Amino acid sequence: MRVGIVNDSAMAREALRRVVASAPGLDVVWMAVDGADGVAKVRADLPDLVLMDLFMPRMDGVESTRRIMTETPCPILIVTATVSGHIDKVYRAMGHGALDAVDTPVIGTTGDMAGGGPLLRKIEVIGKLIGKYQAPPAATTAWQARTSASTREPLLLLGASTGGPFAVAEILTGLPPSWSVCTIIVQHVDADFAPGLGSWLTENTGKRVELIAAGTRPSPGRFLLAATGDHVLMTDEHRLVYSEEPREVSYRPSVDVFFQSVARCWPGEGAAVLLTGMGRDGAEGLLALRRRGWRTIAQDEASSVVWGMPRAAVEIGAAELVAPLDRIASAIVQSIPGSQPR
Repeated sequence: MRVGIVNDSAMAREALRRVVASAPGLDVVWMAVDGADGVAKVRADLPDLVLMDLFMPRMDGVESTRRIMTETPCPILIVTATVSGHIDKVYRAMGHGALDAVDTPVIGTTGDMAGGGPLLRKIEVIGKLIGKYQAPPAATTAWQARTSASTREPLLLLGASTGGPFAVAEILTGLPPSWSVCTIIVQHVDADFAPGLGSWLTENTGKRVELIAAGTRPSPGRFLLAATGDHVLMTDEHRLVYSEEPREVSYRPSVDVFFQSVARCWPGEGAAVLLTGMGRDGAEGLLALRRRGWRTIAQDEASSVVWGMPRAAVEIGAAELVAPLDRIASAIVQSIPGSQPR
């Protein structure tokens, strides 16, 4: 896996180089001293992955990410000091197409390295996502549905990955102020960033987004966000729980795992939307919901940061409607009878 490093700190570049070099199958192909240099180097020698700092002179990591994803798309992992302290900037970069974020490893005074493990785990997950690691096939889930005549409320499900935070925010903003349908969001995001994402969505959409607690039962008008590094799924008691299984599915939390569990366990119907993202996660789950009579929507190519997940859904006939991002909220409202505020 060919890795490019973009960081203005010589010490940080060396720390990143050492961590990458320590793992078999990873090679640093170039290092850039700021965002502008990174854009130029990606254009000249496209790597499999870019490790992108946020704070740099001339051009910061947000703008560099935007330029790269516009001109020469490439997987980008934000690697910067104190990610949690700059969450707004992290989400801006993710909105332009960065896949994830992690703190920069640090070389100690004795030459030891701190923080290399989390970085390598992120790289491995991205490697699986882009096909540079050989991942075992996903196991077939085995949840059994139990129909309940007393629970018929519709649900709205949103699944997203690369560029997802901005896409989800636009949809939530476009829903009516008194939206009466329970909305459940599964966004590929590290568990450490989920609380910040929930707060960011709340502040930017006017909708109160809550983190899903194990055992939560969907109820009308709530906005619920998957909150751990495990998969979220629905049980046959119509509660939301977390599970490490299936372990071999590298997308965490997996949109497919969640959508398929809802298709099996929720007796009502609703609408499900698959938004911008790399890979194929969510396509099979969206198809399962469509077969159950749900209205299914995929974001179109022109408005997607990466048209991977929605495209996969379109290719297998899972999407009843393919729409630009700015029309999805209105399509959702029209697709769920009785959802308009009374």
